[in-house]
Amino acid sequence: MKEKIYKRFQEIFGAEGEIGVYFAPGRVNLIGEHTDYNGGHVFPCALTIGTYGAVRKRNDNKLRFYSMNFEHLNVIESSLDDLTPRKNAGWTNYPKGVMWALREKGYEIPCGIDLMLFGNIPNGSGLSSSASVEVLTGYILNDLFDLGISNQDLALLGQFSENNFNGVNCGIMDQFAIAMGKKDHAIFLDTADLSFEYAPIKLEGAKIVISCSNKKRGLGDSKYNERRAECEEALEEIRQKVKVDSLGDLSEEQFEEVRDAIKDATRQKRAKHAVYENQRTIKAVQALKANDIELFGKLMNASHVSLRDDYEVTGIELDTLVEEAWKVEGVIGSRMTGAGFGGCTVSIVKDDAVDTFIEKVGTAYKATIGYAADFYVVQIGDGPAKL
Repeated sequence: MKEKIYKRFQEIFGAEGEIGVYFAPGRVNLIGEHTDYNGGHVFPCALTIGTYGAVRKRNDNKLRFYSMNFEHLNVIESSLDDLTPRKNAGWTNYPKGVMWALREKGYEIPCGIDLMLFGNIPNGSGLSSSASVEVLTGYILNDLFDLGISNQDLALLGQFSENNFNGVNCGIMDQFAIAMGKKDHAIFLDTADLSFEYAPIKLEGAKIVISCSNKKRGLGDSKYNERRAECEEALEEIRQKVKVDSLGDLSEEQFEEVRDAIKDATRQKRAKHAVYENQRTIKAVQALKANDIELFGKLMNASHVSLRDDYEVTGIELDTLVEEAWKVEGVIGSRMTGAGFGGCTVSIVKDDAVDTFIEKVGTAYKATIGYAADFYVVQIGDGPAKL
């Protein structure tokens, strides 16, 4: 892959100068959905698919961008003197956002760059292609200009740029999982204080299968910000009764004691999901440590039901993928992953059932939805690197 990207960069931007090639992974969240902005726990892992970047310093302030995923678009030009979000700038708003964020935080970017990207994460799949681009850009600039930023701070920088430059009110999980990824481990992260531990994922005789619905969705224009606001309102109502920093502070029992403080039935359901999902995530990691993969699977299934019924972020595409997965023998657990309203599901499937799973779920999905889903048997990989 490195040679292919290197060669294409030379074709687009010319062969002179020093060209570096980098990689940042995508991520999948195994359990703990819509908890990261509610002060709860998440359990994501980095994948071996992600975003590649080839880069070269320039001797002026010009920025030139090219994507191998959008070959029909020519080189997009910009400048370090014009780091403002543009409606028609498409994907380049993500790397530009990181450059803007670095400057906001007091870092110097002394010159422009030529940057070419290639991603093998399905676009709009909910496997965090935007966060992958953000972490990749931060990692590249950190390396090129010796900025001395830790990977954990690169994650925070990516979130800051997405919140403030791109206007998407995302939590920290995506950028953190990508920046801090570790091969064959998931990250048990407490989003309230960013304390975390690596938990080894030992799936003897089973694989992680991602099913991509191919329904496109944009985080910013989905109901993501609406859900976030509903949870914030519910938290304010709970605070009239009990002192808590976030919904993630509450156990199921504590929530049931104060749920009547929430005056609206819909907000009650949203808050219930945030509380119960956080507890499910804690239990799931304990199950994994005890090598109880069956219990882990049951908690994944319960997570999907809660996202469908209480948080209402699934939709017919994701529900079809999950409900068909549950019918297949050898499926240990299956749930939607990511923000919802399209994107992907994640399933743990016994090795000898993977082919049957893809065939049966794929056939049923196409019959119900009218177009095909894509399936990826994935491995858990490391964080960003220079290749």
